Amino acid sequence: MTDKGERELIRQVFQESAELGRGFIAAHLDRVLQAAELITESFRQGHKLLVFGNGGSAADAQHFAAEFVNRFRADRPALPAIALTTDTSVLTSISNDYDYALVFARQIAALGQAGDVALGITTSGNSPNVLRAFEEARRRGLRTIAMTGADGGKAAPLAELALIVPSPSTPRVQEVHLVIEHLLCELIEDRLAQERQWTGIGR
Repeated sequence: MTDKGERELIRQVFQESAELGRGFIAAHLDRVLQAAELITESFRQGHKLLVFGNGGSAADAQHFAAEFVNRFRADRPALPAIALTTDTSVLTSISNDYDYALVFARQIAALGQAGDVALGITTSGNSPNVLRAFEEARRRGLRTIAMTGADGGKAAPLAELALIVPSPSTPRVQEVHLVIEHLLCELIEDRLAQERQWTGIGR
């Protein structure tokens, strides 16, 4: 690829990502607010957030959980968020003894309680282990949020709330997912700080 071609590629990628983000928020701003309130209310009630996904979405799950357990922008008490993608002994034993499709569902069965939030990230909307996790979460009375791409796939109707980035491009969807995750962190921190709801949360 020539220097001119590379420059055009760079411009094109940034333009596509920006346009997709603008289009998503124009259509789904209210859904982002709903997701922020759902997670905030769960934290208010002393419940936790369970986050999961595969590949780049697994990295997103870990990044998202870390922002709550440690901090995003505010100095505040830790908030209870767990990425279900980090314990290699749990992941490999479930995959070996049962099936990789159960790696998140089995952890939700062990850790999830009614009132917790299960947030699954799948750019296709069709990852079998994310779908099984939503099914288990619903059986146990957890609130459910799907972050997906394309048309939402099978995950969207399984979740209580779906944040669908309407693109078939995995990288572009992941870029918008990260912006959504950061927005949710900021909204939730601000809501809890304004409501003086820190006492008893994560102390």
